[in-house]
Amino acid sequence: MSSSLAPSSRGSRLALLVVLLCWVAVLFDGLDMFIYGSVLPHMLQEKALGITSGQAGDLGSYATFGMLVGALAAGTIADRIGRKKLMLSCVTLFSLASGLCAVAGSVAVFGLGRTLAGVGLGGLLPTAISMVSDYAPRGRAALTIGLLMTAHHAGGILSAYVALWIVEPLGWRAAFWVCVVPLLFVPVLLKWLPESLSFLVAQGRRAEASELAARYDAELPAAPAARTAGARWGNLAALFQGREWIQTLLYWLASFGGLLLVYGVATWLPTLMRSEGYELGSALTFVVLFNLGGVVGMLVAGRASDRFGAPRISALWFALTAAGVFLLSVHMPLALTFVVVFLTGVFLNSAQVMIYATVSIGSTPDSRATAVGWTSGMGRFGAVFGPWLGGQLLAANNGDWGFTAFALAGVSSMVFIGIAAARTGRRTAGGGSGQQLVGAAH
Repeated sequence: MSSSLAPSSRGSRLALLVVLLCWVAVLFDGLDMFIYGSVLPHMLQEKALGITSGQAGDLGSYATFGMLVGALAAGTIADRIGRKKLMLSCVTLFSLASGLCAVAGSVAVFGLGRTLAGVGLGGLLPTAISMVSDYAPRGRAALTIGLLMTAHHAGGILSAYVALWIVEPLGWRAAFWVCVVPLLFVPVLLKWLPESLSFLVAQGRRAEASELAARYDAELPAAPAARTAGARWGNLAALFQGREWIQTLLYWLASFGGLLLVYGVATWLPTLMRSEGYELGSALTFVVLFNLGGVVGMLVAGRASDRFGAPRISALWFALTAAGVFLLSVHMPLALTFVVVFLTGVFLNSAQVMIYATVSIGSTPDSRATAVGWTSGMGRFGAVFGPWLGGQLLAANNGDWGFTAFALAGVSSMVFIGIAAARTGRRTAGGGSGQQLVGAAH
């Protein structure tokens, strides 16, 4: 990591420190996010807490609903208390919430734990992205954020091994006790993670910011221009002026389908693969390959967008994702299935990023954050719906339709982003601004 993020620019030492600490925090975020899907086949098999397939889907949606709340509230809270304090609070919250899941004696208590964990998970990711963006070496912002997002998928890989090595001998509760371990990382963040320089300057704490910048030989950012609430709401209203509402709606629908697909597959992949006749060990290997594909996809998505244009890549990526997800409903030789799962992970986990890149390219600089933020927020309703949909299909003994339903969500996103791209002639090949959003998809 150091070789990639160690240019000669000032502040590289501070950048490495921030990226490393945020990477570990996001690793724990990914572990907690994916652990439920990894242990779910075991919970259903032993009827833990009396859980049914329908309830399992509801529980998966509780976490994503919590993430919706956390993500929407993160910006406002971070502006008030600081990004460092919010990161500490988020790691503490999802760690303690996992402890609540570990001791839960009923589905209701377990669901409360997953909801609270979701709030912490949803708040941590955008805050960590903002932190590394603040400290990224000049000209390396996209690479830095892309590297950060590999931690989320590394957490998904770790969740599969936790389920494989711990759940079988010790039971499903042990997996959630493992997710309490990040609590031990909070003192490390408290001692070593610096506050955002941009936040310190914006709060008028310039002496504190100057001392921190001098300690690590970092550049001090300029004070931001004051923005009124009216200006922020004006940017939102601009998304619906004239015929812009059509474009805005298309982006929102594409984002809805994309995140339905991401979180639906993340929650139900091991269970659906078992329903197709694969052993639990193989089903968890699919989780590892899926997230390895996500790591690769995050690192190549920006380059493909640079060369061919973000809208075109977004539509193509969703088409390939839909094909891959649909193929998983066909019982193929194990080696071929491994390849399909890996490639599906490559395209699925970066297809949503291309939506944000497309929105960013088509937005004016002053409205870009608003346009992308609301596209992400509306998409998170799909993140809530995806796990619920999978549970309902399994509860109705229609598990075979699970992959088909998720594939159709990919097709819908392909269509919506394709129509949106065709409606405007302002798209440019590349994605300089869009690439700054790499990793914001989750």
